[in-house]
Amino acid sequence: MDTRTEFLVIRHNKEKEKSTNTVRVAALALVRCQVLTYGAPGERFDASVLESPDTWLLFPDTQPPEPQAPPPKRLIVLDGNWGQARRMVQRLPALRKMPGLALPPPPPNTRRLRRPPNPDGMSTLEAMAGAVALLEGEELARQLYALHELMIDRVMESRGRLG
Repeated sequence: MDTRTEFLVIRHNKEKEKSTNTVRVAALALVRCQVLTYGAPGERFDASVLESPDTWLLFPDTQPPEPQAPPPKRLIVLDGNWGQARRMVQRLPALRKMPGLALPPPPPNTRRLRRPPNPDGMSTLEAMAGAVALLEGEELARQLYALHELMIDRVMESRGRLG
């Protein structure tokens, strides 16, 4: 899928091997999606990749953009559990300076691979689909939501819990 918005995913090192990590699917599905690793032992994260004009952060506790601001050209997405994502925001000052995009909570009956720590939590792929819905329309977002559902089915099937 080709979107107007470029996605830069900062994935916590501990997420990359998890079978429930949805960013792998997002990176395969989206033409304009790059995934970088954060927090790998012995590797320093180059925060200069965050410095680009018209970049927003997809995160619930961010400063809203200026009224009448044009939509972002690039969206930074944090991939990790809630604690890992919060620590990334704390440790990468450039993230705290960005305008933010916050999403509405998911419907209460949303299927999950992992139980979020709060009812408004969602997977990274769901969050990216929600951002696409807000920035580029529901039709494009539906394709990402469908991929999320397919991934849930496949992971559950591999665990012997479906089909």
